[in-house]
Amino acid sequence: MTIETLAIFCMVSVAIGGIAWVFVYPLLSGERQAEQRRASVARTDPVARVGRQQRSRREQVEETLKELDAKARKSKSLPLQMKIAQAGLSWSKQQFIMMSCGLGVVVFGLILMFGLGLLPGLAFAFAAGAGLPLWMLAYLKKRREKKFLAGFPDAVDVVVRGIKAGLPLIDSLRIIALESQEPLKSEFRSIIETQAVGLPLGEACAKLHERMPLPEVNFFGIVVAIQQKSGGNLAEALGNLSRVLRDRKKMRAKIQAMSMEAKASAMIIGSLPVIVALLVFLTSPKYIELLWTTELGRMMLAGCAVWMSLGILVMKKMINFDF
Repeated sequence: MTIETLAIFCMVSVAIGGIAWVFVYPLLSGERQAEQRRASVARTDPVARVGRQQRSRREQVEETLKELDAKARKSKSLPLQMKIAQAGLSWSKQQFIMMSCGLGVVVFGLILMFGLGLLPGLAFAFAAGAGLPLWMLAYLKKRREKKFLAGFPDAVDVVVRGIKAGLPLIDSLRIIALESQEPLKSEFRSIIETQAVGLPLGEACAKLHERMPLPEVNFFGIVVAIQQKSGGNLAEALGNLSRVLRDRKKMRAKIQAMSMEAKASAMIIGSLPVIVALLVFLTSPKYIELLWTTELGRMMLAGCAVWMSLGILVMKKMINFDF
């Protein structure tokens, strides 16, 4: 079996496994049924609109929550420019596409230079040009969100103390935009700039969730939007929000500590075949070299690699908790 045939077999196996993961796993795990139940609970009958003065505070709160939930659902399929902004990069869409294409061309040239063939070169070039840049955006986005969450409760406390001292909300936000560290500084500066061009402050704070899609940021936008529409003690509401954010941070740290055992077990299980194969190769090379010197061995090696990758993905899905 040539290396081109082996590469085609690996790609077909990965594609079949990916299709099974996307379409079969939701049916087995019950995610689709859970989504249908949530949709049936969230569905409400349309009611007639009444004047703003005649609506109760509860109706205003419900309307605000529905508007923010609709915006969050629309933002699930984000454009490329929004993904770049969430990663904290100042690139344009054209620059990102040119960088991805250039990376794919470089990888394709290196594969051809080493004489690995056309099909492996195209496969690696596609992975480097399409997969690697998107993975980089996801990694930078996640790292930026962690830095934001680390300082967000303190920023909310600054707003609470400013409001209690008699400062307007916009001035308290301006203090964070001037004194805090990145990425809090740039995100709150965006709120100030958005409000300066005429957008209401509640909507400007709600737009923060588009650039930083975190539940804590959504809570902040909801509190400010409700206070702008229906009034109330904003300092008390933000103080309660700050306590909730700190409790969520403690709970997240507790979940990570409790799940470290499962993560360590997953790493050991995932690395065990590679370690055993290496030890066998060092002690009895002729015994294990049949895996890459014979056609059947290469097929078994490729199948094992595909199934081990699927097993690692399943374990990762099981030990990653959404909170």
